[in-house]
Amino acid sequence: MNLTDKMRRGLRNPESGIPRERVCHAPLRFSIAALTALLLITGVRWVSAQSNVSSEYQVKAAFLFHFAQFVDWPPEAFKDAVAPLTYCTVGEDPFHGALDASMSGKTIDGRPVRVLHFKLAQDIQSCQILFLGAPEKKSLAATLVNLGASPVLTVGESQNFIEQGGMIGFLWEDNKVHFEINLEAAERAKLKISARLLALAKTVIGGPKGT
Repeated sequence: MNLTDKMRRGLRNPESGIPRERVCHAPLRFSIAALTALLLITGVRWVSAQSNVSSEYQVKAAFLFHFAQFVDWPPEAFKDAVAPLTYCTVGEDPFHGALDASMSGKTIDGRPVRVLHFKLAQDIQSCQILFLGAPEKKSLAATLVNLGASPVLTVGESQNFIEQGGMIGFLWEDNKVHFEINLEAAERAKLKISARLLALAKTVIGGPKGT
């Protein structure tokens, strides 16, 4: 059974009969097909039940894992060659443990993956990927100023996230999950985003799509 088939196997909502997709927690490999599969299966309509909110963040955690495989960080982003690749959140953890579970035991480019949660936007320069949930929208501008040109990939879900200087923003359109990219913001932080990831983005600002 391939990855797409595994990810299509989900639970059915007893009221609507619509498949509710479950993220596969088998080891995920560097594959553009895997990320494309995520985009395809998340087109399923989700109802606004608490269990489906949990499913949403499992899917976002899977996206975050794949994002890291399509981004190159400069050497100074890590303490040394064996330092972990660190995911961080600020404020209340919107994943409620799903991000930690998804990243447990994973490696990316030979680096172990770890997850840190900060109550306040402090010491976030030690992160390689920073997820900013919707409740952090009010402090978004200050957080981005604090980061400056630090090589930290910022990912968020608030409206107009990339227009405010974030690098990758989740959004919903036609009941599908998409993402958009601010290439200029990434380049200021000396991050190189693969053309393959740019090609899957709904929107790319600050540079031509697919280059």
